[in-house]
Amino acid sequence: MSDRETTLPPVGLGTMGLDGESGVESVQTALDGGYRHLDTAQIYDNEDAVGRGLAGSSVPREDVVVATKVWADKLGYDDVLSSATESLRRLNVEYADLLYVHRPIDAYDPERTLGAFDELADAGRIRNVGVSNFSIEELDEARDLLDAPLFAHQTELHPLFLSSELVDHAQAHDYYLVAYSPLAAGKVFEIPELTAIAEKHDTDEAAVSIAWLAGTENVVTIPKASGEEHMRANLAAADLELDDADVRKIESIEREEELFPE
Repeated sequence: MSDRETTLPPVGLGTMGLDGESGVESVQTALDGGYRHLDTAQIYDNEDAVGRGLAGSSVPREDVVVATKVWADKLGYDDVLSSATESLRRLNVEYADLLYVHRPIDAYDPERTLGAFDELADAGRIRNVGVSNFSIEELDEARDLLDAPLFAHQTELHPLFLSSELVDHAQAHDYYLVAYSPLAAGKVFEIPELTAIAEKHDTDEAAVSIAWLAGTENVVTIPKASGEEHMRANLAAADLELDDADVRKIESIEREEELFPE
C-alpha cells in the first residue's frame, strides 16, 4: 500500500454479535491483546458496546482504527449525515477512522450518498471513506464520484468464496480489501486442502485461512472472536508464512459457498 495517514493492520476484530456487557469486555480484551482495528456497523446494534470497550481500554484512541457502516435505509443524503452523527455519539468518538456504505441497495443513490460521505470527510467527522459488498462496476462508479479517495472495500472473502476480480481491482487501484467471514462460518475446518496445509505447519485451518488472506497484497481481514484464546490465535495467524504451494492449493479449492448474498 502507498503511504497513508491511516493504515489497517493485517488482522482486525469483527464485532458482529458482540453486544451488551460481554461485548464491552470482548472489545477491551481485544485491545489489551494487541488489536488496533475495530469493525462495527449500525445494523449490528452494538456501536455503544464497542465505544464503551474502547473508552475502557488503556490503548490511546488515536492508536485504534474505528470503523462503522451506514445501513441501507439510511443512505439518503440527510440520513447519512444524521445517522453518522448518531454513530459517533454511540461510539463516543469525535470522528470515525473509516465509514462504509454497508450495501448499495434500498436508499443508495451514488451521487447523493457518496456526496454526503464526502461532506463528512471534509468536516473531519470521518477520516476515510469505504464501501462494502460492491461489484466492480459499482466500485468504479464510486471512485469516479467521490472527491475523497476510496480507502477500503469490505466484502466476504474466504477459501470457499474468492473473487479474484475484486482482489485484482483493489491491488490495481491501491485500496484495502477488508475480508469478512474469513473462517466461512466454521466451514474452513471441513476443507481437506486446508487441513493438509495446517498439518504441514503444525497449526489449524483457521490460522491457515487468516494467514492466506493477510498475506495477500492489499488484503486485510476481520475475524470475529469473543474469547481471549481465539483472539490471540487469530492475531498470531498473520505471522504464519505460507509457501507458494500452499497458496496454489488454497486457490484451487472449488468455491461455491457465499454466506451473505444480497
